[in-house]
Amino acid sequence: MTVYVISGPWAAVIAAAVAYLPQLRRRLPWERRTFNVAQRVLSTAAGGIAYSLANGPIGDTALDHEFRAIAATMAATIALHIANAALVCLVIWIDGKASPLDFLRQVVVPTFLPMAGYGFLGLLLAVVWLGGLGPVAGLLVLVPLLFARWALSQYEVEKNAQAATLRAFIQVIETKDLYTRGHSERVSEGVGMLGRHLRLPPDRQAALENAGLLHDVGKVGVPTRIIRKPGKLDDTEMDAIRLHPARGVELIGNIPFLEEVKSAVLHHHEKYDGTGYPAGLSGPNIPYFARIIGIVDAFDSLTSTRSYRPARTVNETLAILTNDKLTHFDPALVDAFVDVIRRDGWTAPVTEQPAPDVTVQMAVDHDDLSLGSGGGASGTAAGPL
Repeated sequence: MTVYVISGPWAAVIAAAVAYLPQLRRRLPWERRTFNVAQRVLSTAAGGIAYSLANGPIGDTALDHEFRAIAATMAATIALHIANAALVCLVIWIDGKASPLDFLRQVVVPTFLPMAGYGFLGLLLAVVWLGGLGPVAGLLVLVPLLFARWALSQYEVEKNAQAATLRAFIQVIETKDLYTRGHSERVSEGVGMLGRHLRLPPDRQAALENAGLLHDVGKVGVPTRIIRKPGKLDDTEMDAIRLHPARGVELIGNIPFLEEVKSAVLHHHEKYDGTGYPAGLSGPNIPYFARIIGIVDAFDSLTSTRSYRPARTVNETLAILTNDKLTHFDPALVDAFVDVIRRDGWTAPVTEQPAPDVTVQMAVDHDDLSLGSGGGASGTAAGPL
């Protein structure tokens, strides 16, 4: 954008090609290198054409036609962004492993405003340069940007440390039961899919995925013999199981960045008709994240192997969720989740698990849909008696 204003669009195209030269040191297949440089040059050319069509000023005239420079910079930014997105979508379509529409929705749209900001930062650099500072303008504009990038990288380091903390919790849980290995990560992935479908803001999306990852962290406080028991649980054992949401809140209660996921962890076993636990909440009184996690938790449990049964198919499980709307789950969220899975698919667990024990006379355990008073689930998932 700076070169558009200082020297004109074609100089910017040359600058874009030259700027790629340091990337040649990377060991990439020739077709990727070709695409990368072509993408850079063609996108810059598209922006340059838009800048010219908008009658963008070049050189010192930009100082006398500031509004025209602003309008032309916006036009160039939009054109460059569209050309860049179109080229990436073309590659995604050829590759066939992802959806170009998902790329547009999840990447292009959210990054448009930041791209526009960079465009106007380029205009600012050009104006300061033409105003008499010359190369010194680069120091005034780009050095603060480098410091901002460094600060962002530190934030990324902190986020990675937080993720490591969460996974340390989960590893402790999953050492207690081979059959639930990977369950928490899959629930986090599933609630993430649903959250994106519901278009949650980025901060809420991150909180939802954290809540999905930690929803069963309280099982650390449940005796291993109860977690692994495949048959019915007696009343004392059921009480121990019902305590795991509260124990989970106790465990994460002193971690500041997890403050907002507490209610989801505490209430993810509530049922829509009010017969769940620990508080017997019903309908919209159940926290929104807890309602989402309850659906995905049940879905992953049923599509995973357990000690007493093999995994159910995705279609069978979706039918179960649909049948248990209003009694177990928020009907609108179930419909949305079914739409997501039918559209995007679901990868069944591939972790190594022991084969189900055929001697166990139990149709479902305490981890499948909801808890009945005698141990084990109620609802359609329980199957024939």
